[in-house]
Amino acid sequence: MQTKNITRINERKFLSYSLVLTLVLSLACSEKKNEYAAKDVFRYNEHSNVSSLDPAFAKDQRNIWVVNQLYNGLVQLDDSLYVRPDIAKEWRVSDDGKEYVFTLRDDVFYHKNSAFGNEETRKVTASDFAFSFDRLQDKNVASPGGWVLQKVASYAAVNDSVFKIQLKQAFPPFLGLLAMKYCSVVPKEAVEYYGANFRANPVGTGPFQFKLWVENTKLVLRKNPGYFEKDSQGVALPYLEAVAITFLPDKQSEFLQFIQGNIDFMKSLDASYKDDILNTDGSLKEKYSDRIKMQTGPYLNTEYLGIYVDAASDSTLQSHLLRKAINYGFDRAKMIKFLRNGIGFPASNGFVPNGLPSFNAQKGYTYQPEKAKDLVLQFQRETGIANPRVTITTNSNYLDLCEFIQRELQRIGITVRIDVMPPSSLRQARASGKLAVFRASWIADYPDAENYLSLFYSKNFAPNGPNYTHFKNVRFDQLYEMATKETTLEKRFLLYQKMDSILISEAPIVPLYYDEVIRFRQKNIEGLGMNPIDMLHLKHVVKK
Repeated sequence: MQTKNITRINERKFLSYSLVLTLVLSLACSEKKNEYAAKDVFRYNEHSNVSSLDPAFAKDQRNIWVVNQLYNGLVQLDDSLYVRPDIAKEWRVSDDGKEYVFTLRDDVFYHKNSAFGNEETRKVTASDFAFSFDRLQDKNVASPGGWVLQKVASYAAVNDSVFKIQLKQAFPPFLGLLAMKYCSVVPKEAVEYYGANFRANPVGTGPFQFKLWVENTKLVLRKNPGYFEKDSQGVALPYLEAVAITFLPDKQSEFLQFIQGNIDFMKSLDASYKDDILNTDGSLKEKYSDRIKMQTGPYLNTEYLGIYVDAASDSTLQSHLLRKAINYGFDRAKMIKFLRNGIGFPASNGFVPNGLPSFNAQKGYTYQPEKAKDLVLQFQRETGIANPRVTITTNSNYLDLCEFIQRELQRIGITVRIDVMPPSSLRQARASGKLAVFRASWIADYPDAENYLSLFYSKNFAPNGPNYTHFKNVRFDQLYEMATKETTLEKRFLLYQKMDSILISEAPIVPLYYDEVIRFRQKNIEGLGMNPIDMLHLKHVVKK
């Protein structure tokens, strides 16, 4: 009887979600029914909802994806994470790496909007970037993206088409920072016209423009007919006429909608359906192969165990021997295969993940149980500690991974206890140095290895910085400071690789796996690219 009641509840939930989706599609397509067909509407679900359409609040992927369709910045990243022109058609960097001078295109216009009065729109000028940067740092706006400009000393519009930025000191990854959606250009007229409601009335320059947003229910964007970018054949972008986004909170329901063909695209993978859609080796199950296309690729996210190695700590983990034994003592490939259905790459190349241009696949830790046992025996002889014990703190989402490591390390002579905390408590305890070993991850804010290596720079000790392990190495610090001043790409990459090799040798962390972008799309969707920051670009998408 109880099972029947649960089934009825699930059926009612699914029916309500279906009705919402039908409503969105009808709203997206009925207004000007004769202008375009349903095949010109790209449909996806965002189960986390969208909290703002203002680029100053593009902190989470849910907001970033939508903002990316609505706005542009000075520069953009291609799918290989190289910086390319956007509104700035070219730029010059001074020899000392401190001054950046951008020359803007003269054919970029804002979306038509009543905020501009009778003119309806106007061309973007360099002063718009000055206004947008001022706003990003305005304490009254309270944007979470103000940190992006921390290294900036000054900026100014030289004239309508030239924008100059002066840094406090050279910082070669700066162009990557400018590609973040925080740095999108916004018009002063619209910000002042809508005030606090600008979050729900976006006016940008992007390939799509705002049409409708019913919060927690639906969001519709329409093609920007005046968009400035063209494809390699000179055809105006975007190809699609509209984008329709639903907000079904239940991932299982989202999966059912996708399988039925009611949405065109599904991101990531959830435990509720992963075994239904994927084989244990990570391949798509045959029953879906005729209808669905799966895309995978490197994702700039390293999952790891951090080890608190502060000199003031009396932990047994001050020993390099035990830290290395842990790194050699479990099978990362087996863990990925059976606990993640093959999604992800075993972290056997250091801390910097695959997907970055500076990645060079240097040798890290692999599964060598006999070597791990020898290291434990050596530790026991040198310290007199017969039964080394370690506590790993994690949250419930990663309990299975930690339990796997616990079983593996038991075989080499290390007793592991697992402590499960809520994510917020774990973050607080980690920042205050209260955890000997903690599960963590680092997703790149910008596509440069400096973003990862800054976690181990001694001047970034938590809680005032991201160095949660309190790792300190004089040579590492020297290389880090050299890299932040090196403007030659190849030389900087070499410095990054030397720093990563120090991390491998000193082992203040236990890299677990490099995450993987996984996307599912209907087979009639073409032009949906893949990139290691998992950015959604829809301007080249064709729905056949």
